[in-house]
Amino acid sequence: MSVGAAVRRVRTYGGQFLLLAVLTLVVTLLISGVPRLVNRLAEQGLRAQLVSEPAARRDLSYTTGVVDAPPTATVMGNARERFDALAATMPSQIRSAVAERWYNADITPARVVGPDLKARNLLVDLGLRTQPDIQNASTLVDGAWPSETYVPDRPIEVALDVDVARKLNLRSGSQLRIGNADDKGRLIDGVPLVVAGLFRPVDRANGIWDGLPQLLQIIEPVGDGQPFTIVGVVAQSTLNKRAAEGWPVQSNWRYRLGVDQIDAQNLDQMIDGLQQMQREKPADLTLTQGVDVPLRAFAAQINAARTLLAVIAAGVLATLAGLIVLAASLAIRRRRSEFVLLRARGGAATAGARRSLAESVLVVPIAAALGWWLGTLFPGAPDPTTPYVIAATVLVTLALPLATLAVPAGGASRRDLIRVRPSARRLTVEVSLLVLAGLAAVLLRRRGLTLGEVDPLLVSVPVLLAIAAAVLALRAYPWPLLLVSRLAARTRGSVAFLGTARAGRAAVAAPLVVVVLAIGTAAFCAVVAAGVDASRDRAAERLVPADAVIRGERFAPDTIDEMGRLPGVRAVTRVVYQEDERLASDEVGTDARLAQTDVLLVDGSGLDTVARESDVDLSVPDAVRTARPGPGPLPAIVSPAVAADLAKAGLGDSAFISVQGQRYEFRVAGTEDDFPLVSENADRFVILPWQALPTRTTTPAPSSLLIAGDSLDAEALRRAGDQGQERYQRNGAFSGRDRLIGVTVDTRADVRRDLGDGGANGVLAFGFVAGAVGGSVLGLLAIAFTVLAGARARGQVLSRLRTLGLSRRQWRGLLLVELAPLVAVSVLTGALVGAVLPLLLNPVLGLSAFTSGVPVQVAFEPSLVAAVLALGAIALGFAVAVEALNNRRLRLGEVLRLGEES
Repeated sequence: MSVGAAVRRVRTYGGQFLLLAVLTLVVTLLISGVPRLVNRLAEQGLRAQLVSEPAARRDLSYTTGVVDAPPTATVMGNARERFDALAATMPSQIRSAVAERWYNADITPARVVGPDLKARNLLVDLGLRTQPDIQNASTLVDGAWPSETYVPDRPIEVALDVDVARKLNLRSGSQLRIGNADDKGRLIDGVPLVVAGLFRPVDRANGIWDGLPQLLQIIEPVGDGQPFTIVGVVAQSTLNKRAAEGWPVQSNWRYRLGVDQIDAQNLDQMIDGLQQMQREKPADLTLTQGVDVPLRAFAAQINAARTLLAVIAAGVLATLAGLIVLAASLAIRRRRSEFVLLRARGGAATAGARRSLAESVLVVPIAAALGWWLGTLFPGAPDPTTPYVIAATVLVTLALPLATLAVPAGGASRRDLIRVRPSARRLTVEVSLLVLAGLAAVLLRRRGLTLGEVDPLLVSVPVLLAIAAAVLALRAYPWPLLLVSRLAARTRGSVAFLGTARAGRAAVAAPLVVVVLAIGTAAFCAVVAAGVDASRDRAAERLVPADAVIRGERFAPDTIDEMGRLPGVRAVTRVVYQEDERLASDEVGTDARLAQTDVLLVDGSGLDTVARESDVDLSVPDAVRTARPGPGPLPAIVSPAVAADLAKAGLGDSAFISVQGQRYEFRVAGTEDDFPLVSENADRFVILPWQALPTRTTTPAPSSLLIAGDSLDAEALRRAGDQGQERYQRNGAFSGRDRLIGVTVDTRADVRRDLGDGGANGVLAFGFVAGAVGGSVLGLLAIAFTVLAGARARGQVLSRLRTLGLSRRQWRGLLLVELAPLVAVSVLTGALVGAVLPLLLNPVLGLSAFTSGVPVQVAFEPSLVAAVLALGAIALGFAVAVEALNNRRLRLGEVLRLGEES
């Protein structure tokens, strides 16, 4: 066989080879391009998540204990030598991700006194710090930088941030003394200290200022009568000299990981490297890092998203494989007479296959290479997909020769008849397929899987179940049509009878499987997306069981009334939440020797009202909602772990727990696995009814307020909350100082939006959209193949009926009646498969990583029914349009004249 002859045949059957080439191009394009796009979305999601975190969260901080330096050592010299040594010992993946690094040495804060501080009656502790490059990161506002030349008996020179100095009534030239303080606050062994200069940072976001304690902030005292703490800058020579004199020092080395240096594809290696650093850190150092928390959260999301994408990709690629088989079968069916004639003239059994292989080699590799090249143009890092592209190209190239080998050696026969009772061989294959699909599904549920990896069992189960469902539909498909056809035979008119009779005899095995695969993939994406969306709503309601929540320290009692007067507010209720409280066995406070427990104090009726006004589905337990003041212990709802411990200790009817310094007796009135406002990871909690508390000398002050309302102004809520805190501090049980930390306001809408944004949500959304759209489009294309497969036979029948007087309107009706059962069965079966698959796969997909830990619940969605009906109507209209166009192209008269085969 010459190449020229093969080229001529390709040109003659150009439409069929063009279709095969397009399908090949799409397959290799998806294999090559989609992983790049997914990697791109993953990188963007990781960048967004890291940027949303405080920059200091990416710091790896080594810290020495507070030690007395040897007189012969220079603190800064040792720190400088160890700075590079610590970086060299890091794992390579961590070291390559370090973008910035700093080191400093501190003299621990000591008491400072002076006229300027005494004028404001301020109690202040001052720490001394030396840090290279700090002068380049700041601008001197007044005075001078501390001199590097050490002069004995000269006061210690220190530079302060200008805002810190102003708040503490200090200025350039302020004379102070620094030393240790005794129990009465008097200075011991004080030495002179002078404020040499004041500076202002060039960029407050520069990481050099993030060292702890910070240079640019006043550290608030933890209680009344405690000092403020600040940090000042001193010269290296001064710090070395003071350290040599025995002043306690502490060194710190910080390495900040760059956002752009952390690769989403190597997260596991990065997390393993952080664990290795923690295990292998020097014994005399403490390693502090928090970057592993967002990295682990993102890794959980991206692994779940990649696992879901594997399921979707399996469905899409299996559908494309089915379309390629259909395209090859359709091409060979049109050329059956050619291959039969080739055998009749003495050709070998493989002559037709060799001819088809030569033609396929001229088309498929070129289309595959073009698809692979187009895929490389997608943005994102590549995956090692070349072996898959080669394998797909080989398989598609062999599709046409294998279809040729299936051509019967004899003449053509009727292929529009199927027997209701299949052959033993076919029945064995179908039963084996059903058993295999069932076993694979059971094995997957029992075995589980490793998220983020392409599990062969995971990607095969959806395909096997779809094929099994299509087989069942194919077996059940003719029976109702035979009954309808018999009923239609008794009615007037031939359209219904002929249409149902032909639909019942249609050979649609392979096309029906492909349609079920495509529609099942689309329905699976729609159902899982709806389940994730609903679970995010529940997660938002768990975090904020109202329209908004205001969290602070303690609010004055009248804050609730003030909140109620704000525009849009309909209801307000109070809440107290305390973590890690000890359970007691009596009112005196005898420790019950049980694990620490969180306590949540809520106004039962108020919480119920706020939840109802906020349209939150929250069922407040009756024991908490209806509780009233009275003798005896308070009815409490506890977690199962607490209930078990109390029962074991014999305290189920009487136990005590402290709330803001007051101890309350409670009894177990019920259990709940979780409850809104309780910490996500808390498995030990006690919920008490606020409205039933006994009268005490002091009453609890709310630490959070739940708000129900419309169009709430977050800034107004924040101001009212801050004012409520200030009133409590001025008029409460004790008078305190004004705090600089304000309240936080979280709305349920903002929490819900945050759950759907950032992280790997872009990858998840891409998978849902691509799967739903791709499955629907490929399903319509499979239906078109199904229509074209029987177009010649239908054309002959319609030609005869038109000759016998069938009108154009009756012809269209006959097409609808014949095609409607096929379309309906395929679409409904695919939708059913797509609805069942999430129930099977949801427990192993790990999608709770996208819902703040709330388990994803996949349930029946009424909107799916409307979507299926709409898709079915579109598919039926599309099928009729394809049939009409095909008949117009073939011309029915020529089909009747030339379509008879002999």
